[in-house]
Amino acid sequence: MNNDLKYKLALSMLPGIGGILARNLVAYIGSPEGVFSQSAKALTKVPGIGQLYAKQIKNSNILPKAEKELEYIERNGIGVHFYTDATYPRRLKNCVDAPLIIYTRGNMNLDTERIISIVGTRNATAYGKSLVETLCSEFAARNYKIVIVSGLAYGIDIQAHRSALKHNLPTVGVVAHGHDILYPAIHKDTARKMLETGGIITDFPSGSKIDPSNFLKRNRIIAGLADATIVVESAKKGGALVTADIASSYNRDVFAFPGRSGDPYSKGCNQLIRRNGATLIEDIDDLEYFMGWEKGDKADAVQSSLFVDLNPEEQKVADLLKEKGELFIDQISAELQLPVSRVSAMMLNLEFKNVLTALPGKMYKLR
Repeated sequence: MNNDLKYKLALSMLPGIGGILARNLVAYIGSPEGVFSQSAKALTKVPGIGQLYAKQIKNSNILPKAEKELEYIERNGIGVHFYTDATYPRRLKNCVDAPLIIYTRGNMNLDTERIISIVGTRNATAYGKSLVETLCSEFAARNYKIVIVSGLAYGIDIQAHRSALKHNLPTVGVVAHGHDILYPAIHKDTARKMLETGGIITDFPSGSKIDPSNFLKRNRIIAGLADATIVVESAKKGGALVTADIASSYNRDVFAFPGRSGDPYSKGCNQLIRRNGATLIEDIDDLEYFMGWEKGDKADAVQSSLFVDLNPEEQKVADLLKEKGELFIDQISAELQLPVSRVSAMMLNLEFKNVLTALPGKMYKLR
């Protein structure tokens, strides 16, 4: 049995201990296993962990539950990614309330060059479905290496997954329960097809009950995995608007398609645009413009012309970004084994040379 993983699972399952407190525990104590071997007195010295939480950790019967979950994971070939693991998605890792652990099934690359979340109402109209279908067909036609993320729910979500599959785009569904079930069950066939080049993600262990609050909680993953969130249709209230707000709080781009005045499932999008909560887009050209994307069939030619006047260190940065896609400055520093201050100066020079673009959160990508 993988003891290291067992303690990671146990830490994520502690009742009342959220992601921020759990990270504090690991930072101060050194490892998930250490959290369970420390005395209650030592635990109280961790910021945010008082006597009540310390006693709760020491008295919890969580390790047997973690062992049971580990057996389920190993038996069913489920991927487990702890926030300190190299396999944990880099975009999600940058979110303050990202889950400690995500459980994955399928064959997905969550650090691919471009990831877009498409969300909207469960009561999708023909207009909304057509927008999603056209967007996915254009992504494919322009040869973008892109992953489409949504929530496998009725309406816009399932349309996003199905349109992505139709046009051979990898697509990932974020669900609000463990991998032992799928809700809604009517989407099982679509979910099965998604496993080939995409997959299913959750931060809930097996046996989790389906609870309305879980659907709102999983929206932070939908927002956090992506470079941008697109709201296609939404009423004045709904989960899609929650996802848009979360994406904004992560300093990610948010876009919305406008709808006709008076249409109930366009009111949310129109409201987002009116209140500057989302940028209005009408087609893929708008999205390309605001995201600064090059069309896929021209990108390699453009990039190859960029590297003519670079010194050796700048060339290393350019080569790294060409290989990895978007990277945070600390990731570039670690990869090149250079101090952040030096890398920061290099990034500024490369911006002046129009080689790269600075993104929110000190992330960079090639132009």
